[in-house]
Amino acid sequence: MRKGLVHIENHTFSGTLWIIGWLFTIGFLHLSFGKGILAIIIWPYLLGTFFAG
Repeated sequence: MRKGLVHIENHTFSGTLWIIGWLFTIGFLHLSFGKGILAIIIWPYLLGTFFAG
């Protein structure tokens, strides 16, 4: 094994998909600014409560 070998990983696709989902949730549910910030963490929950009820 060579020392000093650097391995670079690119996670652009998964990060982009997450951001698209977050922005979709904010627009689809017409969230306020505060709920939009919370949607960064809990956007699957917000969509679930919308479609469940």
